[in-house]
Amino acid sequence: MVFPDQENSQMSKPNTRFKASSFISDGILFLGGALVALLLVWSLWSFTNPNPSSASNFSTTSSTATGGAATSPTLADDDLLDDAPDPTFYDDPELTYSIENPIKNWDEKRQRWLQLHPSLTSGRRGGERVLLVTGSQPSACQNPIGDHLLLRLFKNKVDYCRVHGYDIFYNNVLLHPKMFGYWAKYPVVRAAMIAHPEVEWIWWVDSDATITDMDFKLPLERYKNHNLVIHGWAHMILQNKSWVGLNAGVFLIRNCQWSMDLIDRWAAMGPQSPDYEKWGEIQRSIFKDKLFPEADDQTGLAYLILKEGEKWADKIYIESEYYLQGYWVEIVGTLDGISDRRVEIEKRVRELRRRRAERVSVSYAGMREQYLKDAGYGGGGGGRRRPFITHFTGCEPCSGNHNVLYSGSSCWKGMEKALNFADNQVLRNYGYGRLDLLNTSSVTPLPFDYPAV
Repeated sequence: MVFPDQENSQMSKPNTRFKASSFISDGILFLGGALVALLLVWSLWSFTNPNPSSASNFSTTSSTATGGAATSPTLADDDLLDDAPDPTFYDDPELTYSIENPIKNWDEKRQRWLQLHPSLTSGRRGGERVLLVTGSQPSACQNPIGDHLLLRLFKNKVDYCRVHGYDIFYNNVLLHPKMFGYWAKYPVVRAAMIAHPEVEWIWWVDSDATITDMDFKLPLERYKNHNLVIHGWAHMILQNKSWVGLNAGVFLIRNCQWSMDLIDRWAAMGPQSPDYEKWGEIQRSIFKDKLFPEADDQTGLAYLILKEGEKWADKIYIESEYYLQGYWVEIVGTLDGISDRRVEIEKRVRELRRRRAERVSVSYAGMREQYLKDAGYGGGGGGRRRPFITHFTGCEPCSGNHNVLYSGSSCWKGMEKALNFADNQVLRNYGYGRLDLLNTSSVTPLPFDYPAV
């Protein structure tokens, strides 16, 4: 196994997380891990909230389906409506979308389908296709503002996908009646892989996670030799044996046979399994900081990395160079300062103040990146850069049963601030913005040459 940046494997304060020269002792790491563990245990594990919370790189060659490579230009939407008459795996009466029935030879089946649909082998903006998958519980929220928060959280993900040319699927039903809570996402992810053979990556994002950098694009080229990308710290799994060494609330998984096999193995620890209780005992016997008895998906993945690493670890990329998901308590207080720094840079650089169409707005991100580096804000996060994803672990926006370590008010205000921070980036292309990140309803027209005027 290769661990190029284990010094970066930190989960404490954002101002040191990504610096190669910084170091935090295991004792402090465990204090941070214990805090996150307490927050996660309190959660009621709603449908889409698997809350259990370097670029450590577990390895070399990918076993992916080869059909995801771009081989032809994308056609207009009207040209994608016709299906090929030739038989495909969809015509097989034995094929089932249910997670209880394994799929074999998926790479070959998917490759055959892509050969019959060549215009779908690249994304709408070129490169590999990505499908963001998220969702919530089937019933209405108990929290009076819960449904409003879920709507805004969904809008946030829709905005990001529109800007970057990604597709999105929102699910609000249990696809397996016994796979509830944090386990509910795996039948959805697996069904999405079958429903979208044109997609190279399925990107699961918990409903309570906010995308707070609308410019940032997933560095998919970095993961070309891997099939699962998850936020975490390798040494916390391998040396410390901590269940919070990774977070399963946000991950990228490649649409290939390896991933099908991983989901089958992973889900075998879930509540639909006759060995569910046994798996809970096994997880707690190995990961001593796990406080609750039930088997969970996050500890399950840590177990597979630790105990079955020869089979799985080489294709798993543990990401900590940016906030693939970041703990909201660390992040929310930094958002005003991040906004102020960007405004100061834009005041000095006329090109960054130029009005533009939303469709080309991402092209300005590269230009802004260089100025951020020149101003000393290059690399990582640490409260200086926009965090990519802010995860409101423990807030439970739908049920309202937030963790007792902080108030409901801090959760809802934190969500409002993060959502408005992200929405300001979208509204900028429409000529508006919020001057106060805690004032959701009030927006102001932005004058020409803003913010220099």
